[in-house]
Amino acid sequence: MALHLRPIQFVDSPVGRDGETARLAGGMLWFTAYEVIEGEGRRTVAIADFEQKLENDERAVMLHRAITAPRPALTLGDRTLRFDQPQVAGILNVTPDSFSDGGKLQDDPATAASAGVAMAAAGAALIDVGGESTRPNAPLVWEGDEAKRVVPVIERLAASGTLVSIDTRKAMVMEAALDAGARIVNDVSALLWDDRALAAVAKAGCPVILMHSPDPKKGPHGGSGYTNVLTEVFDWLELRIAVAVAGGIDRTRIIVDPGIGFGKSLADNLALINGLALFHGLGCPIMLGASRKRMIGALSNAAPTDARLGGSLALAMKGIEAGVQLLRVHDVAETVQAIHVWRGLRDQALVGR
Repeated sequence: MALHLRPIQFVDSPVGRDGETARLAGGMLWFTAYEVIEGEGRRTVAIADFEQKLENDERAVMLHRAITAPRPALTLGDRTLRFDQPQVAGILNVTPDSFSDGGKLQDDPATAASAGVAMAAAGAALIDVGGESTRPNAPLVWEGDEAKRVVPVIERLAASGTLVSIDTRKAMVMEAALDAGARIVNDVSALLWDDRALAAVAKAGCPVILMHSPDPKKGPHGGSGYTNVLTEVFDWLELRIAVAVAGGIDRTRIIVDPGIGFGKSLADNLALINGLALFHGLGCPIMLGASRKRMIGALSNAAPTDARLGGSLALAMKGIEAGVQLLRVHDVAETVQAIHVWRGLRDQALVGR
């Protein structure tokens, strides 16, 4: 029964609270206590009491160090991706069945690239390009076709100086995308779907985003339920990080994603969103991909995908308040504006007394 720590009781400023607060992942948030989770048991331990109550627990000390350690920026060519404040990854799908754009960008690389450049101009730090739908019951795309969809778009984006990630679970597509100028691999199967994927990423030396799904070999939407979704997803990602590091991937180049909506019920998704701060214990930057997800419709009179902006922003803000470093979104300009306002509030709280 592994112990887990979730940062709780956040405060506006650490000023005047010496010894009472801890800084979350080197970012702009401070907290004053942990929820200590051991199986079904939960208790609260104040930061001021951490040494007295938990210093003899090796796992607690390890998690505390991981939670409070700054996340190093990624230098990727002439671009730098920082993790000391929230950043936006814009979603650019070039699939015929994309729910975000109706497949309008599939056969038009120039227009697709222009859309990506526009998202970057609106404030996206990263453009996440995908050529295969991950919606439930989506057909499998042959890797050759998937590469043909994404490579011309990535080439154009890279030539414009835009930072690009490739959203794929296939090693061949990863390699083609990286050759075309992508800098990061985003794999919804956490390098489990394709047996060559881990070696491909390790050889490239690129950063990778490892996303949780219950049974990646069968597809992203399998699974049979959870006893405690929060700690089970954490433990799964913890293992995937260890396997990736053992396979030659630098731990400082790993980003984690709890996989909102992938093989999870509405209750599971809500529990993950509410417990997001727990995942800082993995010691890696966190990506949250909740934009336009079905859970928003489930909570809002079955709102269609093109009417989920409000819910998407609510989930993004919840992520920001939990210290998430990377928000994967469809609505870039609106999310960036929300971050700017949040940042203004944080700056004032830190300097104004």
